Amino acid sequence: METKRIAIVGAGISGLLACKYTLSKGHQPIVFESQTGIGGVWTKTLETTRLQTPKPAYQFSDFPWPDSVTEDFPMHSYARHFDLLKHIKFGTKVLSIGYDGPPAEAMPSWSLWGGDGGPFCSGGKWKIRVQDCLSLQTETYEVDFVILCVGRFSDIPNVPEFPPNRGPEVFHGKVIHSMDYAAMDYQAAKEFVRGKRVVVVGLQKSALDIAMECSTVNGVERPCTVLYKTEHWNVPDYQPWGVPLALLYLTRFSELLVHKPGEDLLLSLLATVLSPLRWAVSKFVESDIKRKLPLKKFGMVPKHSFLQEISSCLISTVPKTFYDRVEEGSIILKKAPGFKFCKNGISIDGGVEPLDSDLVILATGFRGEKKLIELFESLLFRDSLSGPPNSIVPLYRECIHPRIPQLAVIGFSESIANLYTSEIRCRWLAELLAGTFKLPSIKKMEEDTEEWHKYIKRSSGQYCRRSCIAALHIWYNDQLCKDIGWNPKRKKGFFAELFEPYGPTDYVSP
Repeated sequence: METKRIAIVGAGISGLLACKYTLSKGHQPIVFESQTGIGGVWTKTLETTRLQTPKPAYQFSDFPWPDSVTEDFPMHSYARHFDLLKHIKFGTKVLSIGYDGPPAEAMPSWSLWGGDGGPFCSGGKWKIRVQDCLSLQTETYEVDFVILCVGRFSDIPNVPEFPPNRGPEVFHGKVIHSMDYAAMDYQAAKEFVRGKRVVVVGLQKSALDIAMECSTVNGVERPCTVLYKTEHWNVPDYQPWGVPLALLYLTRFSELLVHKPGEDLLLSLLATVLSPLRWAVSKFVESDIKRKLPLKKFGMVPKHSFLQEISSCLISTVPKTFYDRVEEGSIILKKAPGFKFCKNGISIDGGVEPLDSDLVILATGFRGEKKLIELFESLLFRDSLSGPPNSIVPLYRECIHPRIPQLAVIGFSESIANLYTSEIRCRWLAELLAGTFKLPSIKKMEEDTEEWHKYIKRSSGQYCRRSCIAALHIWYNDQLCKDIGWNPKRKKGFFAELFEPYGPTDYVSP
């Protein structure tokens, strides 16, 4: 097979995996990373940030964490073990990518991806324009295929929009995003919040961790206020009533309870018949969370189900003493349907008194779609990725856009354990590049993508723009296995196949 030059954008988890598996097929990868080291979102974390996914679900299939590894998350060990670092250009930012191939007006008439259904179109090349982060000099690379591993939780912050004269510009204090806080070194972050009345906007993992750090520094004298819109089923641990959560949501039997995209009549009937059990499992987990955490006391019981929470990939762990801090008064929880800024702090919609503050930290997430789309020079490709309003990024198998040739996206769609998911996607992609299988027609891929969108909209509700496969992890992996000719059944024995949780090591070999 002819060696092809593959550009990989990003040296986080997905980028390292893409590099390893394209190398395994004899290709020549070049990884562009704007930071000075590997890690992606792990390069800038809070002092209190810890891996919240259980270790068995967050490891590489062929590189279980050895006892000798002492790092919290040893990606460097993996990169060194497989000799990946020499393929990475650190301190190199990708400014844009442009496609040099068939004319844009010819592409809408294609019935197959890239015109012929293969990963390498005849004569098609991508031009990657990069900038050295130190010298600011630019350079252009020509490659045969592009793998975008830019993730969705970095670079472009999601900042709420405000009416004129009601945004941060009227506030006499300081407004930053959680991204800016995480970029500080630990001591600088402590001094930055010391003695200040801090408001943290958000209720996901970063918001909780930042609130904990502020309360540690300032105590009850300067309590940290957590301003949130929607309560969430943040979990104290992954053992509801002593039962591993994986037994409830990461087995084939658990997925029989869920309606699936493209399911046949039998699976649809099973999911309908078993719906009371699906409801009961969700309530079982919810009851354990309410038993362990004083949600009712502080008005923090969510109105949606735990199943919707996990189906939206919104599960995060609560810091151990978070509600102890709420009890003592160093953290104040305040629900707000909306807010605006005023001179002395924040004005809550429907509230009477403004919330006086010196510092507001927006833990409001990121605009991953914007970061992905703006890499493209082509307006046609930008429009294709944007999709209709309130839709997910339309990717077949969560990897390939049917109308963008010679390109894949890895690590954008979420799951319970993103490392585990990214690895099998990279193995699937490597087989596609090797010619092991071909993609179906563009029409078929778009129909499949629409089925997944309907599922996500149904299961995730208001969070449907977050592409998430958490509740159908095994079903999704089955599709990839069938594509590349693997047996999707990875366990030994009927009961093990039905009731044992699936994890990375189940896919260590074909």
